[in-house]
Amino acid sequence: MQVTETSSEGLKREFQVVIPAETINGEVDARLTQLAPTIQMPGFRPGKVPVALLKKRYGPSVMGEVLEKTVNETSQKTLDERDLRAATQPQIEITKFDEGGDLEFSMVVDIMPEITPIDFSTLELERLTAEPSDSDLDEAIGKLATQHKSSEPIKRKRKSKSGDIVVINFKGMVDGEAFDGGAAEGHQLELGSGTFIPGFEDQLIGVNAGDKLDVKVTFPEDYGQATLAGKEAVFETEVTEIRETTDPKIDDEFAKLFGMDDLDTLKEAIKGQLSQEYVGAARTKLKRTLLDTLEKQHSFEVPEGMVQAEYDAICQAVKPQQHDHDHDHDHDHDHDHAHQHAADESLSDEDKAEYRGIAERRVRLGLLLQEVGRLNNISIGDEEVARAIYQEASKYPGQEQQVVQFYQQNAQAQANIRAPLLEDKIVDFIVEMAKVTDKTVAAEDLFKEDEADSASEEKPAKKAAAKKPAAKKKAPAKKPAAKTKKTDDAAEG
Repeated sequence: MQVTETSSEGLKREFQVVIPAETINGEVDARLTQLAPTIQMPGFRPGKVPVALLKKRYGPSVMGEVLEKTVNETSQKTLDERDLRAATQPQIEITKFDEGGDLEFSMVVDIMPEITPIDFSTLELERLTAEPSDSDLDEAIGKLATQHKSSEPIKRKRKSKSGDIVVINFKGMVDGEAFDGGAAEGHQLELGSGTFIPGFEDQLIGVNAGDKLDVKVTFPEDYGQATLAGKEAVFETEVTEIRETTDPKIDDEFAKLFGMDDLDTLKEAIKGQLSQEYVGAARTKLKRTLLDTLEKQHSFEVPEGMVQAEYDAICQAVKPQQHDHDHDHDHDHDHDHAHQHAADESLSDEDKAEYRGIAERRVRLGLLLQEVGRLNNISIGDEEVARAIYQEASKYPGQEQQVVQFYQQNAQAQANIRAPLLEDKIVDFIVEMAKVTDKTVAAEDLFKEDEADSASEEKPAKKAAAKKPAAKKKAPAKKPAAKTKKTDDAAEG
């Protein structure tokens, strides 16, 4: 094997590698010899087929396997002999290979920088803590009551007003033609809720039960259904009933709506839930403080390829909606480069500089945490991953088995579960070594987002997805509704 380092710039290394023909042929012969006992050919006993005949019959298919194995092993050996650790997957290009000749390939790789973590026992961190106050508890119960409002027919005849629930039948027309998802009967619409197309609800204020009217609106230009976007529409509407919302009485009976024995039990449950939320928020704050501190106290070069990949991912996240067809669970980083550059070109120089800085910060912190984990043998076991998968599956009642199977059959999905678990474990390791003082604050202080917070942790938000229309009818109300729900009818905004 002959290895020539053709370029060394920053953390990028380029090599030209030559594997002699005799090495390749020897590997092919060895592999064929290994396979010989399993190959049956007419006229030969198992294991007695001549290698020359095997090479003629199976050589080409074995050659592909050998080349892949040789390139992978040689690439790793090239790095190991030079005490280099790859930070990214090496980019391999076979530059020359003819059957019976030498194999030549080039390798481009970003290597890990030299990282020396600080003594974490010298870190001084402040952890904010909060306990649910009586007002926090009252506010939470108040929100529950609002979400579980009931309604009843108005007691005296009057015109509708904002806050009322009107029960309506409607049929939408564009250019005189009905369209899918534009009709419903017995639909309960809370006036002022903003759930329908702008202007729709306003025209139903001041009407009487029994009124029939044409509601004229214009679909937004960014409406989710392209055939309706920007179009003028007329909804033939009949108001069948006017109802007014009633606040539930917060007592033991109210608590029973949530499976609790009495109001005190409900309050304790809510207090426990709030406490957990506050602990989570406090942990997020502490983590952000820690990451800010670590970044300031560690300075090392980062691989440009990794920074570019992270920068492209950020640009992808803020791309115009027309390129955002897939559900982003997340956040797929493997989209076409042409699209990424198009998104980059649409950004201002200020945005480009900001996103480049965020990308570099994330890569630096990611490499630092990775190195801390490596040096201290911190890892995530399969059992921890399995628990996290089952916890994720529990969020989808009735579909738990499908969710678990998805993760079991998808290596990348498992990696997406494992990575944040490992990061949290490493963060906990560092925090355990640091000097941490607790400071009690009001709950709202835990949820205040500092400017540094959004830059350090959060990706620039994706543009809000336009709503997709769906034909969904609701049965006429036969009894007071427990809650006025949004629907996805085409009348919604």
